[in-house]
Amino acid sequence: MATILSVEGLTKRFGTTVAVNNVSLAIGEGEFFALLGPSGCGKTTLLRMLAGLEVPDSGRIRIDGEDHTLTPPNKRPVNMVFQSYALFPHMTVFGNVEYGLKVAGVPGPERAERVREALALVQLTGLEARRPDQLSGGQRQRVALARALVKRPRLLLLDEPLSALDAKLREDLRFELSSLQDRVGISFVMVTHDQDEALALATRCAVMHQGALVQVATPADLYEFPSSRLVAEFIGSVNLFAARLVANARDHAVLDLPEIGVEAWLAQPVAQAATAPLWLALRPEKIELLKRIAGAPPPVMEGTPEGYNRVAGTIADIAYLGSESVFDVVVKGGRHVRVIRPNLTRWDQEDFTWEEPVWLGWHAEAAALLLE
Repeated sequence: MATILSVEGLTKRFGTTVAVNNVSLAIGEGEFFALLGPSGCGKTTLLRMLAGLEVPDSGRIRIDGEDHTLTPPNKRPVNMVFQSYALFPHMTVFGNVEYGLKVAGVPGPERAERVREALALVQLTGLEARRPDQLSGGQRQRVALARALVKRPRLLLLDEPLSALDAKLREDLRFELSSLQDRVGISFVMVTHDQDEALALATRCAVMHQGALVQVATPADLYEFPSSRLVAEFIGSVNLFAARLVANARDHAVLDLPEIGVEAWLAQPVAQAATAPLWLALRPEKIELLKRIAGAPPPVMEGTPEGYNRVAGTIADIAYLGSESVFDVVVKGGRHVRVIRPNLTRWDQEDFTWEEPVWLGWHAEAAALLLE
């Protein structure tokens, strides 16, 4: 995959605050890249530097191999869709989309044809004469996209593109945005604090913290193999247990989890020294909830008698969320463990009840080991 955007050592300060700290990354042709992180982590400042709206204190921005670090915004082969959409309220849909072409001096007949193509691309054909206040939130978002795409940029920058929409519309437009990116074939760089949005749309994500990139990976790798506690806690829900190495073998390790009083198998050896701080990360949906009957032996999964981990607990709370139920289970030492169980039938949520004794079980392959 050819590189469309290359960022090298980009740094931006506002007074004594370092907003972006020595960021380097490369984005491929046709890639949907997400910058993900909490408010104040530097992701929007980074996006604005890519757009030319902020000048970096140091570092380089190359687009298609050319240095655009100091190129003015209107001279860069990029366009940006703002969080507020920034539509002209006195102009029609057609006028808003046409505006950039008119400023660029594109002849009238060509402008009209390109506007019609852009509106068709975002499914707004027939709404050319409407003004922004006559449109729904989703339609205004599409106008902003059409206005950005009509200039045929090499790179499209999206600043929280769906945050102004309600939850249902936001979910619907995720699929439309992904489909649109496939059709136009250009690289998208999106800033968002919404983990679900980033995981659903992006081919790769970068998690930012205090102005720096802490992990860049595919959505699946970010979720399944976080590089740190920070990433694990930011991406989705996770149970984290302090761990101590008990045994290290060629293909597995055994960890002591003192908080909950059990030893757990991990389906990989521990490479670092046993003295390093260790954490076991376990996603709630990877934990099985099993009945615990007085006098009965603990459950053993067929084929994995040693690699299957279990701990006794009691259900403290249950939240029914339609497609799934969330269980708060108290285990030894008073530690609360979150378990997510899909409701595969209409009655799944009735299988367990409050104050019921249960076993929590998970396979050795289900957990990840974190070193900080």
